[in-house]
Formats: sequence, structure tokens, C-alpha cells
Amino acid sequence: MEMRLYQRKDLDQVIDLFYRAVHEVQCNDYTEEERDAIAPKNVDRYHWEASLEKNHTLIVEDEGKIIAFGNIGTTGYLDRLYIDKKYLHQGIGAKLLERLEQYAKKQGNGIIYVTSSITSKPFFEKHGYEEIEEQINVRRGVRILRYLMEKKI
Repeated sequence: MEMRLYQRKDLDQVIDLFYRAVHEVQCNDYTEEERDAIAPKNVDRYHWEASLEKNHTLIVEDEGKIIAFGNIGTTGYLDRLYIDKKYLHQGIGAKLLERLEQYAKKQGNGIIYVTSSITSKPFFEKHGYEEIEEQINVRRGVRILRYLMEKKI
């Protein structure tokens, strides 16, 4: 397994991993309608590309296949952290999170913020994040429960 910086050639695999992670991992916490709103089949590739390149984005590969990715902005907002269902509970997310937090610290951030899904909330709590507030985000006209969380670093 290798962790490295995102490259433009990774875009299709990252989008595919995001779609699968939302639809396969979050199925016990969100309805199909909610999952489709979070991760539709057709995404705005330009938006994804711009976001992945603007933020500090890390990729985890296993034998050339992207199995996890995450990104964080210079302000300390953790935008994404997704792991392939087959690789959950193996410490990959924890290592990825640690590297993203190290980046935020180097940028001078004292706090990291994340908007967590229901599914990911226990993971973030385990790693020192605390809930600030429950939120209802509207995506594609669908209301989705999320949690704004923070961690002081």
C-alpha cells in the first residue's frame, strides 16, 4: 500500500470510489434517495477536479487501485475522507486522517472542522473530534442529516 498526493489522472477512480463508498457503506444510515443526492451517478467533473487540486488531497493505492482518499483545505476544513468498503477497519482511514491533520497543523491551523455523515461520526469521535452541532444539509432538494465536528490540534 502506498499513500501519495493526488494526480489529475486519479480523477475517475476517486469519483468511482466516492460513489461506491456512499452507496455501499452508508446504506444503513441513509435512504437510497439520500445516497443518490449525496453521490449521484453523474457528477460535475470540473467541480471535483478543481476541489481535489485546490485542497491537499491524498490517495491510498493498493496494487495500482485507489482504495482511499481524503482532502483538507489550508483553513483546516476536512472536506472528504472515503475508504473502499473492502478496506474498512484496517487502520487506513486513521493513517490518512493523521496525515491530513499533520498538513493542517503545518498550515498553522489549531482546529480542524469536518461535516460528518451519520456513518462516519463514530470514527471521528474515536479520533478526538467533538460534535458542535447537528445540521440538515440540502443536496439536490433532499434533506440530509450531518454533524459539524471539530478537533483541536
